[in-house]
Amino acid sequence: MLTLPEYPWDAMAPYVEQAQTHPDGVVNLSIGTPVDPTPEVIQQALAAAADAPGYPTTHGTAALRESIAGWFARRRGVAGLDPINILPTVGSKELVAWLPTLLGLGARAGAGAGDVVLRPLVAYPTYDIGAQIAGATPIATDDPFSLDEETLQRVRLIWINSPSNPTGAVAGVEWMRSVVQLGRRIGAVVASDECYAELPWEVADDDVPSLLDPRVCGTDPATGASDHRGLLAVYSVSKQSNLAGYRAAFAAGCPELIAGLVNTRKHAGMIVPAPIQAALTAALDDDAHVSAQREVYRRRRALMVPALQAAGLQIEDSQAGLYLWCRRAPAAVQSDAQPDARPATAEDTWSLVQQMAERGIVVGPGVFYGERGNGYIRVALTATDERISAAAQRLRG
Repeated sequence: MLTLPEYPWDAMAPYVEQAQTHPDGVVNLSIGTPVDPTPEVIQQALAAAADAPGYPTTHGTAALRESIAGWFARRRGVAGLDPINILPTVGSKELVAWLPTLLGLGARAGAGAGDVVLRPLVAYPTYDIGAQIAGATPIATDDPFSLDEETLQRVRLIWINSPSNPTGAVAGVEWMRSVVQLGRRIGAVVASDECYAELPWEVADDDVPSLLDPRVCGTDPATGASDHRGLLAVYSVSKQSNLAGYRAAFAAGCPELIAGLVNTRKHAGMIVPAPIQAALTAALDDDAHVSAQREVYRRRRALMVPALQAAGLQIEDSQAGLYLWCRRAPAAVQSDAQPDARPATAEDTWSLVQQMAERGIVVGPGVFYGERGNGYIRVALTATDERISAAAQRLRG
């Protein structure tokens, strides 16, 4: 039997219990599950498709894939995406977890000769879990170019996550383009988890580049079309459309990769239910509800940022997405007013989690996202307006 680490969020149970004892009730800003209503246009599409006696198609309906292609053109600067090179998935987490296995990655003959999966230093833990499920070796790095050539030749998958979960950092075109070039040189798939791209806050011109943007991936000189060789962009509408309960997401990009994934998923029965495909189509055809939800999160963010700062926390990155990435503001050394350079530890994170729980607020521990998360907490914006206001008041008090 495959042995994986314990699910990290289980460690939060005692802090949740403590926060629940607050006289004004708990404010849960941890996992980041949406709390606002699913838009009516999506609910209606789901209900209209509820009579679904036959098997759905693994590759997705033509209408869905055309809607995804249209959304990429309108919202992500990716024109001309062929709908055949699109695949709906059962949420984005399952694809993240299974992609190394679906690509055939794993251990190879000879000690230390296994395939390598690269992921960011501070990252969603499922990138590591996916590598472990496949029997590949995960390596955390923000600078793949610094790896020695022997290691690089074992790399088969490079994960990009922009906007980042948990930090909210946004990668620029030039850096992403250099990663694409590296992936093509060493024969690695480059996959980009872009699930928070519709929630930019402090980004020039709201420009959150997609991996499939021609500025990043280049163009085919023969046809002028975007060059998606070896690339996969992964997206979920859970946050922007309050659809986490629907498990509705998709991947797009390299024709050969999408064709292979479709074939394997047919064999494995990994299919998005037909009513969900209809609901996802409706969600992607309607930009109005996304704009409205973005303003809801903008309002909540405007309350939480100054409140966290008033509580002595320093917010870092957090240019986009649903989270604020925080740590204690470094204490000044009285003699020379230089920041305290003591390395942060996991204990620093848990101390902050405890202090938040004492205020009745549940947050995400930075240690869940790798060693570089030591000392940090992740604060979600996914609570009702009333609960966000309550949290802000407690932090200021």
